[in-house]
Order: sequence, then C-alpha cells, then structure tokens
Amino acid sequence: MTAPLRLGLLNYEIARIESLAHYQSRFDALVAQGAAGADMLLMPEYACMEIAAAFTTAPGETAELDAVCAVSDQILAIHRDAAIRHRVWLQPGTIPFRDRAGRVHNRAPFIAPSGATAFQDKHVMTRFEAESWGVQSGGPPAVFATPWGVIGIAICYDSEFPTLIRAQVAAGAWAILVPTCTDTMHGFNRVRLSARARAVENQCYVAVAPTVGDAPWLACLDSNRGQAGIFGPVDRGFPEDGVIAGADSGWLFATLDPAAIATVRETGAVRNHRDWPAMPPPARVVPFS
Repeated sequence: MTAPLRLGLLNYEIARIESLAHYQSRFDALVAQGAAGADMLLMPEYACMEIAAAFTTAPGETAELDAVCAVSDQILAIHRDAAIRHRVWLQPGTIPFRDRAGRVHNRAPFIAPSGATAFQDKHVMTRFEAESWGVQSGGPPAVFATPWGVIGIAICYDSEFPTLIRAQVAAGAWAILVPTCTDTMHGFNRVRLSARARAVENQCYVAVAPTVGDAPWLACLDSNRGQAGIFGPVDRGFPEDGVIAGADSGWLFATLDPAAIATVRETGAVRNHRDWPAMPPPARVVPFS
C-alpha cells in the first residue's frame, strides 16, 4: 500500500529581488524550510516574476514579462538545483517560457529529487494573460507518476473548469496541486471555491498555494491575495466541511493519504467519483403549457 504523502504549501510573500543570485539564495532558503517538514512542496503561479525587478528600471507589465522570459531557463535551473540539494519533490509554481516562434506559455515544472523534470502547461488563460501579455494555451492536462501515486497540476484559472480536472482524475490522479496568483479576494475565492468543488466532484485532495503581499515596485505582482489551503471530500473520514488545513502565512503542512481517497470512493455516503457521467445528456427546453 502507498504511504501517505507529507505535503508543504507556501504562502509566497513577494520580495524585492536584486539579482539572479539573490533570487537563488532566497529560493533555496524557502525550499530548505519546506523540505524539513515535507516530502513534496507546492509554490504559487508566477511567483518567479518577482525577479523582474532585477532587470527592469520601472514597473511595466510587458517589460517585466519579457525580462523574466529572457532568464526562464536560469530560473528553472535554480529550481532544479534546489530540489536536488534538498532531496524533495518540488512544484515551484510557474515560469513563463517563450518558444522559438515567440509564443509565451505559462508552464508548471514538476521536479523529482533526482532533478528529472516534467511540465504541466496552463490551458485556459485569464483575460489579463490573454489581452495584456498574449500568453497562449499550452499542452493538455497531464498527470505525473510519483512514489505516492498519480498526481495532477491545475494552474490557477484551470481549476475553475471541471472537465480539465476530471481528465486528470480519470487518468488516476488522487491529488491535484493548484499553484495560483490572484490580486483580489474575488479572484482568490474563485480559485478556492473551485478547488473545494473539484475535491467534492472527484473525491480527491486539492491543494492551493498563493502569492501574498504587496509589491508596488512591480506592475505584475503589485497586489497579491490568497491563503494556502488543502481540501478533500466532504464525506466519511474527512472534515465535515472538507477543509483539511489552511494558513495565511508561511508554510502549511499536511499529510495526505491516498488510501483514504480510495476508501471514500468505494464506501462513502456518495460516490461522486464513480457517478460522474461519461457524457452528460444534452439539456432540453421544456415548454410551459
């Protein structure tokens, strides 16, 4: 039987970064803190955008995106080095990458302690990403084989679309990691409520890690609102409201048991995971007579 997973989620407070070396030192220290209490770490979407301050003289959304895309490979190398050094599974949030055709994709690396790396691309763009940054949809939903079983990643807005998560669950995922970056509580609550709904619909764990704090020196991360949280099924063996744990600062740790998910999917009061329609029938208009 697969052992429980000790998961760490970070409320990532945006800092003023002066150089790549400064970013590496700060990032490594954060990973060291998390790895002391967890097997796997989750950080937020776009957290690495804080490094734009080291390469731009004045806030500007497009200039900041261009600056970070120019060093995206170096950022990934910093993330990979930290995972190897601290022997931890690491989902470091997302990094914007520009491909050879000039298209920008928002990509979430998933890094093993060996340094082996796979990616989940964001599938659905927010209005800001599409209209201000021109970020484009990447690859379809994927799942990742880990020592604790199959895990999925849904980047921020993607968590608001049930069929994307369902594709991952149908491929065997028992837990979904959601790196998120929202600048208002409206935005964060959309993600949080969606995460809780996905946990109910699929009888799985959903973990959310946000950026937090104010950074007026950056246009892209000037305001960050959220709270790290882990949610599960609302059924036997789980909290009555499905909230496993929550925290609004620093690292949040929790133990997630894949066996508990397997059990509730079989013996729960309801079987959302099993009863999900393969293809919902089309709705019909019912006239009043």
